[in-house]
Amino acid sequence: MAVAAVFSVEAVLLVLGIVALYFGAELLVEAASRLAVGFGVRAAIVGVTVVAFATTAPELAVVLLSGFSYTTDLGLGAIVGSNIANIGLVLGISALVSPLDVDDGVLARHVPFMVGAAVLLVVLGADGSLSSMDGVVLLTALAVFTGYLLYRIRATTPDSVPVESVDVGGDVSVRARDVLTLLGGLVLLLVGSRWLIQGGQGLLESWGFDERFIGLTVLAFGTSLPELAASVLSAARDESEFSIGNVVGSNIYNVLAVLGVLAILVPVRVPASTVGVDFPALLVFTAAIVAVMVSGRTVSRLEGTLLVGGYVGFFGVFLL
Repeated sequence: MAVAAVFSVEAVLLVLGIVALYFGAELLVEAASRLAVGFGVRAAIVGVTVVAFATTAPELAVVLLSGFSYTTDLGLGAIVGSNIANIGLVLGISALVSPLDVDDGVLARHVPFMVGAAVLLVVLGADGSLSSMDGVVLLTALAVFTGYLLYRIRATTPDSVPVESVDVGGDVSVRARDVLTLLGGLVLLLVGSRWLIQGGQGLLESWGFDERFIGLTVLAFGTSLPELAASVLSAARDESEFSIGNVVGSNIYNVLAVLGVLAILVPVRVPASTVGVDFPALLVFTAAIVAVMVSGRTVSRLEGTLLVGGYVGFFGVFLL
């Protein structure tokens, strides 16, 4: 009876955490996108920057909470698993909904940063840990990426449209509402992250799974839901540039921002299983999506099926 009660409580916490993360990220995306588009930023760039950063907020909340209150194994697994899920699951399902056209600007200017972030993580974590100095390296790379983005935004924003004249929501009260929406989203993210960790960890530990697996699966999937929702919805609306930009930007911020901040605050242990299995899987998924983008400038339904199949196959190995 006691075991069943614990199981029920943990399951409820897990579901509530995922729901809170989803709606929290939705509020962030809605408010941030309205403001960014109002200032004349192109949809592809909004996907790589504002929406990608907003949908990375669940990973940041989960990783920081797990690093301080639980273990860094959970946080690292959540990031690696989330980046794999973004490619295999998010882009795969989005392509099944509608083939995704690849924006040339995102491919040429932003995809290399995604590849570089993945390679940098593997190199820095190969010695079995991410130190505070490694965190500084990751955040420095983030600063370079952010500076480049700001440069590109200035270069692609028409000079003839002054910022003061752009309608960002009609009036001050509307912009204040967007700020309140952002704050509400952040609160839901923080609450949802704690529930997700508590529920997911309790359930899977009761079934005998370790913290690495918990991070790679439940936490990674839960924190990838905002990317999945945003990308699938964009694909259904024929806004594929937005879908791909969202995933590319999220994968960059997950590594450079989230793990960079975590490594500076607390030492991050990198298990041998992560170095030997999870890191190579991340590189394979990253290389696969880059090859697909470069070869045809589109992600077809067949390629989406292969991505989803690869994702399911990767985690099927753990259950054998």
